[in-house]
Amino acid sequence: MRLRYVLHVLILNLTALWGVPEATGQQGGYDAVRSERPVARAAEAVEPPTLDGDVLGDPAWREAPPITGFWQTTPDEGQPATEETEVRLLYSAGVLYIGVVCYDRDPSQLIVSDSRRDASLDEMDSFRLVLDTYRDRQNGFLFGTNPAGVEYDAQVSNEGQGGGFGGGRAQRGAGGGLNVNWDGSWTVHVQTGTYGWSAEFAIPFRTLRFSRGEAQVWGINFERTIRRKRETAYWAPLPRQYGLARVSLAGSLEGLEPPAPRNLQITPYGLVQGTREVESTAYATTGPDADFGADLKYSITPSLTLDATYNTDFAQVEVDEQQINLDRFNLFFPEKRPFFLENAGTFAVGQPGQVELFFSRRIGIGPDGEAVPIIAGARVSGDVAGMKVGVLDMQTEQVGAAGIPANNFGVLRLKRELPNRTFIGALFTNRQGFGEYAADSDYNRLVAIDGQLGIGRYGQLSGFATRSFTPGATDSEYAFRVQAGYDSESWTLQGGYSEIADGFNPEMGFLERSAYRTFNGSVFHRYRPDFLGFHELRPHARYNGYWGLDGFYESGFLHVDNHWEWESSFEIHTGFNVTHEGVREPFDIVDSVTVAAGSYDHVEAQLVGMTDQRKWISLNVRAVIGGFFGGHRVALSPSVRLRAGEAFNSELGLSRNDVDLPSGSFTTNLLRARLSYSFTPRLYVQALLQLNDAADVWSANLRVGWLQAAGTGLFVVFNQTNGFDRLLIPGVDNQTLVIKYTRLINVLN
Repeated sequence: MRLRYVLHVLILNLTALWGVPEATGQQGGYDAVRSERPVARAAEAVEPPTLDGDVLGDPAWREAPPITGFWQTTPDEGQPATEETEVRLLYSAGVLYIGVVCYDRDPSQLIVSDSRRDASLDEMDSFRLVLDTYRDRQNGFLFGTNPAGVEYDAQVSNEGQGGGFGGGRAQRGAGGGLNVNWDGSWTVHVQTGTYGWSAEFAIPFRTLRFSRGEAQVWGINFERTIRRKRETAYWAPLPRQYGLARVSLAGSLEGLEPPAPRNLQITPYGLVQGTREVESTAYATTGPDADFGADLKYSITPSLTLDATYNTDFAQVEVDEQQINLDRFNLFFPEKRPFFLENAGTFAVGQPGQVELFFSRRIGIGPDGEAVPIIAGARVSGDVAGMKVGVLDMQTEQVGAAGIPANNFGVLRLKRELPNRTFIGALFTNRQGFGEYAADSDYNRLVAIDGQLGIGRYGQLSGFATRSFTPGATDSEYAFRVQAGYDSESWTLQGGYSEIADGFNPEMGFLERSAYRTFNGSVFHRYRPDFLGFHELRPHARYNGYWGLDGFYESGFLHVDNHWEWESSFEIHTGFNVTHEGVREPFDIVDSVTVAAGSYDHVEAQLVGMTDQRKWISLNVRAVIGGFFGGHRVALSPSVRLRAGEAFNSELGLSRNDVDLPSGSFTTNLLRARLSYSFTPRLYVQALLQLNDAADVWSANLRVGWLQAAGTGLFVVFNQTNGFDRLLIPGVDNQTLVIKYTRLINVLN
């Protein structure tokens, strides 16, 4: 039965790949517009606009010529947008203003599904813009909003390439690609009416980084999403495979004469914390304990910034999502702490989630996940004479109870960006242990070079080479990777080779596994047929293979799939996987169930289905059924999303594994519930509830936030962790309540 299913899926996917011609449509003037990037001009404001969202009624905007002419990427690539959009640009001595009018012939049909800061704007009506302030065609600042007035901002590095199949968006919170956890200081106001909706952005120049000089030419592009039509349109046209982060294809912004920003910001915080935890059979309560600290930001030049921190605390950050490990390799948890996320893309070298040569979570978190206090730190980042520079130094305390020594963490990053998506860079990291718990010669260092070569419009070569230095190491400590890619409207092709020596030890980085050689390759095709209501078909295949340095075949994964997406937004994925696992030594996959040493070859079916994400209720389910370490596994991951307008959002998901192995059978369940209610875009309450029967634990994280500028404000955070046996029985293993207040002070303004 399994073989018959696999053959059916293979036939369907091959039919999708080869059997249907791609619709081309009439592109007309689109090709002419696309051959030359458009140019916009900013006008100096005689009087600053009144920031209330009313662009049409404010005479200040009449000084700026309207920017129009948006072109679709979805659903009808190459066609003019179905609704008109006007953008106007003004600037004053210290602020860049963007006025937007999103005309809509039926504004009653606007879809607004979220009002939280940094909420994804993909599933609702929205407007976004990107500013390539250095005009290096690789990096930028992204801002956006929706009819509810969401404040959305992000930093773009390497044109948003940070990992994922096809070089898509980096995992939320990760260091490369699109850093959505960056929070700048800016404001936006919106208004709706019979014409549609409008927005006024005010972005202080001190929030941005740009080159010296009076006359500036920046890269710029705008994106308009009309969700009920599934329409996405851009001012500077983009091929379907790219998004707004593709700044190399942005238009130009001329006429700006921004002053050198005088920027000194101090962000002090104060907090009160109390805890309650089990000690033997009794409860012990500590606190309330008070603490304080501060962050500082100073613009050394318009393009170079100093960030400093004292007694850093991250109590307001959401806790990690729990994971269940059914393998023998390390799990990856992304960075979420704000101080480490600003300009994080500058320091990113390696493969996200697999080989990260600098991984900031090593700072301030112990080997067993315990918090390690950060005494102080500083970062200098930006542009010096055309060279991207990043310098980071952090000092942590020793933790005597856990035997963790004090450590100093230092990072130096240099990167020279060249035309056509090309760069060359270098990285140096150093960890130095101090104090009574530090061993002799307690240090670890790493040096690396990396680079990327853009080839024509769609191709690129990239890679890195690195070596670690560990006292007493006797094995080779090198690692390297080379890869090539091609990404056109219809085809995405990738291939790469990596080698990690058995002694390679990046103590300030992350390794999913060590001592191996790996080859990966993929082919991905996308096209839009005009039949059966399909919007797009995406047949693809990829292979990842891992061999030990002695030639032992450790892991192989061949994935053949097709994504069937209808114009109704319903989508299914039909695929199968051919897997290989070579287990050198027995390991306990769960308590009392052991996977024996040996080689395991299996086939498994993979199905994914999702309903229209625009609706108030949407469903998503993923199922993997097939062989697993000599036995059989059924893995189900259903989830449901519920929302009420833009205020209430919720998601309930389950990850369940039913496993039957020669040494025993077991099930694991990870239940996760995420709830959010936004009274305004800056006042919210959020909850994350998790139940993990594999770890015998359930946890609750409740956060109330009253935001001010740049993610500062008042935060009330409650965390509770219980043993699984206390789910329905009164009793607490650990409770923490934190009240924290931070305030942004602009000293020079």
